[in-house]
Amino acid sequence: MLEEGKMSTLKTNAPLVQSRTMLGARVDATSYADAVNCVLNWARAGESRYVCAASMNNIMEAYDSPDFKAIHNQADLVTPDGMPLVWGLRLLGLKHATRVYGPDLTPALLSAAECNGIPVGFYGASEKVLNRLLEVVSARWPKLDVRYAFSPPFRPLADEEDEIIVRDINSSGARILFIGLNTPKQDRWMAAHRGRVNAVMMGVGAAFDFLARTKRQAPRWLMPLGLEWLFRLVTEPKRLWKRYTKHVPRFAILLTRQVLFARRDA
Repeated sequence: MLEEGKMSTLKTNAPLVQSRTMLGARVDATSYADAVNCVLNWARAGESRYVCAASMNNIMEAYDSPDFKAIHNQADLVTPDGMPLVWGLRLLGLKHATRVYGPDLTPALLSAAECNGIPVGFYGASEKVLNRLLEVVSARWPKLDVRYAFSPPFRPLADEEDEIIVRDINSSGARILFIGLNTPKQDRWMAAHRGRVNAVMMGVGAAFDFLARTKRQAPRWLMPLGLEWLFRLVTEPKRLWKRYTKHVPRFAILLTRQVLFARRDA
C-alpha cells in the first residue's frame, strides 16, 4: 500500500497518469482527454475495467471502510470528480491537476463513442429516469449505438438474477457501460463484475439524473468554489444531511493534517 500522499503512476493504454493517495484512497491526476482516451482504448480492446469518479464522499467512505478502500484503490482509473480532491492533489504536489467531473465526462464519452462507433449501455436509476435519459441521449447523439439499458430493482439481486444481467450485457455487445447508482453501491457493483462484464464500467452516479433533467445540477459558477455539496444539501436535505455533516468537517481536518505532515517530511 502507498504511504499517504506518495506518488504512483497508473499504467493505462494512454500516457502514464500521476496519482496521490488522500487519507489512504488513490486519486489520479487525469484530464477529460486522457480519461476519454483510456476508456476508448480499453473499450476497443474489449477489456473489462472499471472507472470511479471520486468525490469527497468516496474518500471518506474509503477512510471509514477498509473493504471499500480496497475496491476504490483497485479501480483502473479514479478521476477527481470534486474540487476538494483537485485542491488536495495540488497541495500534495500535482500542480497541474484539474477536475474530471462525472456528469461532464459522461457526455464527452458519449460523443467519443458515437464518433468511433463504440456501442454503449446504461445500468441504473429508476425506469422513469432511465427512459427519460434514453430519450435525451437519442436526441443529442442520434448516431450513438445504444445496445443495453436496464433499471435494476432497489434490492439485492439473487445470484440467478445477476447471472442473467451479466449474460444480457455481454450478449448486447456494449463496450462502455455507464453505471448510474450511488457511492458506494456502484463502486462495489463494478468491482464485483470486473472480469465478468466485457465492458468498461463507468461509475457516473447522478449523471443519469442530470442528463435526464430529473434533478437540478448546481450552478456552474458554484462549481469552482467546491460548494456543490452545499447546493445538493439544500436541495435534498433529508437524504444528504447526515452524510455531509459527518464527512465535510472530517475531510477538511484530516486532509489538512496529511498535507502538513507531507510538507514536514519532504
